[in-house]
Amino acid sequence: MLAYDQPINQARPDGRQPPPTGFTLLDLTGALWRRRVAIAMAGLICACAAVLIGKSLTPKYSATAQLYVDPRELQLVDRELTPRSQDISGLAMVVESQARVITSNNVLLQVIQDTHLDKDPEFGGESGNLLASLLGLFGLEPHSTGEAKLGQMAALDALNRHITVKKTDRTFVVDIDVWSYDPAKAAMLANAVTNAYLAESKKSQSTAARRATADLSGRLKELQTRLRTAENALAVYKAQNNFIGTQDSAISDQQLSASNQRLAAARALALDAQAKYDQIEASRRASADAGAIPEALQSPTIANLRAQYAEARKRYAEMTSELGPLHPSLRQMEKQVDDLRRTINEEVDRFALSAKNDLTRAKDYEASLSKALDAQKNQSLQLSQASVRLRELERDVEASRDVYQSFLKRSRETEEQESLNTSNARIIGEATVPRRRAFPPAMSLLAMIGFMFGALGAAAWVVAADRLSAPDATEPRPRASVAPDMRISVQPPRSPLPQSMQTNAPVALVEKPLIARLQESDVMRTLGAILGSGGIPDVTRMGWPTLRAGFPLTTFLNAMREMRTTLAKYSRANKTPVMAVIGTGSGEDRTIAALNIALAAARDGARVLMIDADHARHALSSRVTGPGKSEAGYLGWLSIGSKASRAIKTANGISILPAIKGADGKASDAIRKVIAQASSAGGYDLVILEGPAMPCSAASRKLLDIADGLVAILPASLDINDCMEDILADLGGAERKLVGVVLSELQPAAVRPRQSKQYA
Repeated sequence: MLAYDQPINQARPDGRQPPPTGFTLLDLTGALWRRRVAIAMAGLICACAAVLIGKSLTPKYSATAQLYVDPRELQLVDRELTPRSQDISGLAMVVESQARVITSNNVLLQVIQDTHLDKDPEFGGESGNLLASLLGLFGLEPHSTGEAKLGQMAALDALNRHITVKKTDRTFVVDIDVWSYDPAKAAMLANAVTNAYLAESKKSQSTAARRATADLSGRLKELQTRLRTAENALAVYKAQNNFIGTQDSAISDQQLSASNQRLAAARALALDAQAKYDQIEASRRASADAGAIPEALQSPTIANLRAQYAEARKRYAEMTSELGPLHPSLRQMEKQVDDLRRTINEEVDRFALSAKNDLTRAKDYEASLSKALDAQKNQSLQLSQASVRLRELERDVEASRDVYQSFLKRSRETEEQESLNTSNARIIGEATVPRRRAFPPAMSLLAMIGFMFGALGAAAWVVAADRLSAPDATEPRPRASVAPDMRISVQPPRSPLPQSMQTNAPVALVEKPLIARLQESDVMRTLGAILGSGGIPDVTRMGWPTLRAGFPLTTFLNAMREMRTTLAKYSRANKTPVMAVIGTGSGEDRTIAALNIALAAARDGARVLMIDADHARHALSSRVTGPGKSEAGYLGWLSIGSKASRAIKTANGISILPAIKGADGKASDAIRKVIAQASSAGGYDLVILEGPAMPCSAASRKLLDIADGLVAILPASLDINDCMEDILADLGGAERKLVGVVLSELQPAAVRPRQSKQYA
């Protein structure tokens, strides 16, 4: 294990570890064996004292009653007041809530009233005297109402302390434990609590149902009035707009449908009459047999005339063959045939006239029906426009009727639920009078506990006395030495226990980085504020201790070279190495060490870019761009957009980029762009990030991710082991990037006011 505050160069030549100086198990056993009689006597004395204390304590007796609280209440009606939850977690929460209800004030006050605990001395009541008993016989109370209330409150507090309610895991069983100095009283109180809880549960359900019934009944009259108003408005609107008809359809719609049917029938009759008339006219124009039309064939008159006409023609034909053409009988028969033919034609003409009359009547009837239908259509259109408001009124009536019926039905249901007990809680185990006390425990157990504590106390006293009387207890222990190739681990935090009682917990090992010491002999100190106006800034004249110019090579410079070599191995090819200097504490130790690391690299000819990555303090930026200093004595080529954010080249071969103003995330992104620009341009051999401060924020951790190596600064003015522990704990997985540790042994400089140039 590495202690960073130990000397670095005092390694043992043979590499052997110093002999252990702690208490071994053999020494501990020997010390206890030598004092075994005293330890045993102390144990016996403590055992006797524990027994005496147990005998002097008033025994307590605990009685337990068991309740089964099923959250799935009895299904007595279709719709309950509260919906049931079937979720397992929801059921468990219901049971736990009921367990809290058992210890509620309503339940416990009912128990106090039933058992008169406010008069029990054990629960804060006053013991009754003869006068109080006599007054009680006559119905007089010796105390006022206010004092009775105070007595109930005292009894309530005492009963709360005597009751313990617990739910068995993964069950619906609730145990109610009540303790008392009297075993019978403990059992009585446990049973009284269960009965009061069941009564309170039933009462709460009835109260909820009664309240729901009252609320619903209070709304019924208003809903009934609203429904009656809506129905009256609907009836008046129907009467005003002639909405008369059945429930399914209005009379106007029925009339319109009947008119459509009659019009269709009239059109069919007109077409039939037209066809009949056209056929008769066509037959007459064709000079065909007039009696060949269907109407003539169906007429008995025409049939008789046709029969006579046929007989007359037959006789005419016979007489023509027997008589001459000028014979009077023949001429008379010819005239008779012509008369019959003319009579038949006249009958056919009458049929044509009748068909024409039928056609005219059918067309007139069709026209009248069509006119009536148009009027009905106009009326129906007007009714359709008025039916929009009608449907709105009907919907209002229907909604009011549904709400009223729902409230009426629900009111009747909740009214019936007032007398129903749907709770599924029941007593599964009544409390019985306990036979054994709950406190104090058995005398044998008390004696065993007293003996154990007495023996342990005596043993601890023996060990402490033996350690204090040891001859080498006050001698300083040899300090551990550190070799450069050792592996390191963070020491655990100091414990206030004696070292003999501490245990060495295993710690995670990490590869030990190179350790360098920055001492007063390596640096020089100058006054601050000596920068010349208009000249190139000189970092050795900022008032901070910096490396001596032209000083021979020191161990610090050699260590810096090894750290840069290690950093170059970790960085990728054709990429400028990036080193982040981190540390804890609110002083300027990290900034001073980072500046000296840059000076060491610049002394070897490296082109160094320093970036102020501390978003909180800006110690480096305040010295470079503070009051009285030239910010742009020489503006470097590196720029991120604003004049105040350009790199300032110093007289020591170092370019310093001041802190970038803005939020942490914005500043970190800008620094990353600067590093990428410096790597691509190839203008620098080394980039040093002064910061970020520890502990790191999310934005600062991005800078640690792009760094190739980390150098931790441990100021000697602080506990460097604790500082290293904090750094490693904050780095997390980034601790593998540690390439070096700088032990800053510089004396912290006192805060000096800045002097003017004239004083300088």
